[in-house]
Amino acid sequence: MYENETRPQRALLVSLDTGEYDAEVSLGELEELAHTAGAEPVLTLTQKRPAPDTATCIGSGMVEQAAQLCQQEEIDLLIFDRELTPTQIRNLEKACGVQVIDRTTLILDIFAQRARSKEGKLQVELAMLKYRLPRLAGLGASLSRMGSGASLRMRGPGETKLELDRRIIRGRIEDLTKELKELSRQRAMRRARREKQGETIVALVGYTNAGKSTLLNALSGADAYVEDKLFATLDPIFRQVELPENRSCLLVDTVGFINKLPHQLVEAFHSTLEEALNADLLVLVHDLSAPDMADQRATVLRVLRELGAGDKPCVEAFNKIDAVDFREPIDPPGAVYISAKTGEGLDRLREEISRRVAAMRARVELTIPFDKGAALSALHAVAEVLSQEYGENGATVVCRIDAVNLARIQKMLQS
Repeated sequence: MYENETRPQRALLVSLDTGEYDAEVSLGELEELAHTAGAEPVLTLTQKRPAPDTATCIGSGMVEQAAQLCQQEEIDLLIFDRELTPTQIRNLEKACGVQVIDRTTLILDIFAQRARSKEGKLQVELAMLKYRLPRLAGLGASLSRMGSGASLRMRGPGETKLELDRRIIRGRIEDLTKELKELSRQRAMRRARREKQGETIVALVGYTNAGKSTLLNALSGADAYVEDKLFATLDPIFRQVELPENRSCLLVDTVGFINKLPHQLVEAFHSTLEEALNADLLVLVHDLSAPDMADQRATVLRVLRELGAGDKPCVEAFNKIDAVDFREPIDPPGAVYISAKTGEGLDRLREEISRRVAAMRARVELTIPFDKGAALSALHAVAEVLSQEYGENGATVVCRIDAVNLARIQKMLQS
């Protein structure tokens, strides 16, 4: 995305430290984001001040320093580690003579590059349009990358270019919202079919680049796309996983979270995140090797609360023990420590997921008449059979089974 004709754009990363968060850690994350987007971070600047300057975010002295560095180091791009106003962007570009973007724009562009499915692409476009709409007056309203068909629409009598752009974007937002609503309806139908079939859904959630896709592959034997970059996975991926004690689950990989995730993306990807919201169990995957792992974990828990999934049953899996001098701590209780890369701890994780899945099943006793052999076979296929004895009236089976499959078996017995 951020490339000149022959090389990546050279970027100067700028951080304003107001004491709200760990500026050094956030700047390191911004550097990863820049690499993921295709830029080449060359230098960093950090300024401490109590609040952003309304005109340029950073102080005038720092602006002059940034302008000098841009000239001396052949900088093509200024990337700020916070959201900028259109006025701030315009003033900084005038002072430094290079393109200026903020953290939100950078993340939106990464999402635009990495969206693969139709729904993912629509969600990204919707997020970008919602971000740009209130900022048109300050940004000049470039519509070249929006795919909005601007050239096919005519300006009404007395309508200014800005008014036309706003009308086009609002119309496109309305169209996208309708398309996504229909796709969400179709997903809900597929989810209802899975529930009818009695499948247990387990969702992998966590900070971006925590190793969720690698874990999905390790547990399922699948070949989902894996890359050591932020936001490698945007679209949900489903895989069947066999568990101990004749159990199984449908494992789904979801989009990663990140600190200061733009609210436009949270809103636009809410339909995709429904897979996590509607899962029976969450596996929270944490990167044990990350220097700010505790902050990443707090971000994941906070975003889940904001999405309404804070009280979902969950297993915490601390990944990448192969990358650290690991000694298993005692907190948090019930956590599992793993390496998705080497396979260490995965059997224990399967056992813990299986134990949680079993807890979702009720212990029941059923008598299956001899002439209902199909029901007995079906019961063995979907339930954890604890005991089976034969009597005069048929087989008496004690098992653990979920409510959906129990209803299906009982219907077979009544037919």
